[in-house]
Parts: sequence; C-alpha cells; structure tokens
Amino acid sequence: LIGVYTNRHGERWELQLKGSGKTPYSRNGDGRAVLRSSVREFLCSEAMHYLGIPTSRAASLVVSDDDVWRDQFYNGNIKKERGAIVLRLAKSWFRIGSLEILAHSGELDLQRRLLDFIIQEHFPSIAVNDSDRYLEFFSTVVSETANLIALWMSVGFAHGVCNTDNFSLLSITIDYGPFGFMDSYDPNFVPNTSDDEGRYKIGNQANVGLFNLNKLLQALKPLLDPRQKQLASQILEGYGQHYYICFTELFRTKLGLLGDDEDDNYLIAFLLKVSLLC
Repeated sequence: LIGVYTNRHGERWELQLKGSGKTPYSRNGDGRAVLRSSVREFLCSEAMHYLGIPTSRAASLVVSDDDVWRDQFYNGNIKKERGAIVLRLAKSWFRIGSLEILAHSGELDLQRRLLDFIIQEHFPSIAVNDSDRYLEFFSTVVSETANLIALWMSVGFAHGVCNTDNFSLLSITIDYGPFGFMDSYDPNFVPNTSDDEGRYKIGNQANVGLFNLNKLLQALKPLLDPRQKQLASQILEGYGQHYYICFTELFRTKLGLLGDDEDDNYLIAFLLKVSLLC
C-alpha cells in the first residue's frame, strides 16, 4: 500500500502495488508478479467494473526487466517469465483476514481501533458512537457479500481462491489470481489448477462466502455482548435467503421476466441445466 489518493470527483482511493517485491508480509515469497497474470488482473478488473460488479480497479501496468520463476500449472515445470507491476486501486484493501489475524493474536484493542476506523471511513450510515456499531457493520458485510457472490454467479465468474484473506470487508472483488469465466454452465468449474479438491469451484462460492462470514463473526465475538452475539448469529442465518433472493432477481432480469412467479425458479434451474447438457 503506497498511499491514498483523492481524485477530482472527491473519491478516495487506496493505491497498492502488486508485484513490486518483498514486503513484511511476503513470507517466503519473492513478492513479484509475472506479466501473464498482471495483464489478466488488469483486463479482468476493468471488465468486472464495466459489468457493474464491485471491484478493485487497475490504473497502470509496468513491465519489469527482472526475471521471475514460476510453476504456472503447479506440475513441477518451473519456467522463467517476464515480471510486471500493477498499480491497482480500491476504496479499501481491508479484508476479513485483517480482523481475523488480530482476534487470533488477542490484540483486541487494536482490533477495536481498526474496526472503528473502517466504520468511520467506509460505512457512513453507521454512527461510530453507536453501541451496536459492530453488529450493524456485520449485518452490512453479510448482505453485501451475498450480493457480490450472486453478481459473480450472474456472469459466470469464479474467483479461484475464496479464503478470508481475499474477501473484502467492503464486499468488492479483490486479488485476481487464478480466476476464470465459464464458457457454459458447470457448477464444478474450477479455474485454479492447484485446487485439487474443488473447494473453490464456482458452485461452492456461496457456501465459501458463508464459511468466511462465520470466520468474521468469530473474530468479532470478543467485542460483542451476549445479546449482540445472538443477533449476529441470526443475521448470519439469513445469509442463504438473502443470497437466494439476489441470485433469483439477477437471473429474472437476465431472462426479462416480469413480476415474481413461483415457477421462475424452476425455469432458471431448467435453463442452467440445459446449458450444462450443451
């Protein structure tokens, strides 16, 4: 993260470099990115934006003279590739994992400060002095995450690595890695060649979203009182219904269906099955 930029429209963007080298968070990696994946992230993030799906954006791509060694298909065949750096932008790069790691290490004061900062900066409808602000924050993230994954499904987008560190607290699409678009409907479509078990297959994205939101709830629980914990659990239970309603409405729109007919869901499922058979 290299800074915050406010454009001429008054929009605040956090600027981040991907592929610029080692940082304190690189673990044992080299912190580099290859040209191949950088071009894919640039093009796809811009495509998703113009498809109307909340996403990070790409501002520039610079080709590097450095050689980067990568095993593209995770089959032991390591090759030298050209390096590149993407300057990417988002309203915020905070993720579920940003709170999860603080809760796991017991840094509750820092977690509370970070949460209050995120709410103040990015959730203007929530009052920072409201005793239920963390509960309202969680409710918003649950509903917006359901909306985002339904939007992914409406265009056949599979993220590829839906762990808590790749799920934005602002419910935008971030960290384009081994993503992919389905050519035809297949709930078992997996764009990630290292995902041997199909954990992140496209048909499981909504379930993984629920898993990640449960991890967020676990991270927030030390900051909630018993009443708030109970309400938060009820909010999470409503995730599936919220996702289902949003998914159905998106496909009604795609099909040009008017009103709300109980047979719509049958028609949507039938047409998806026909696509699978084709």
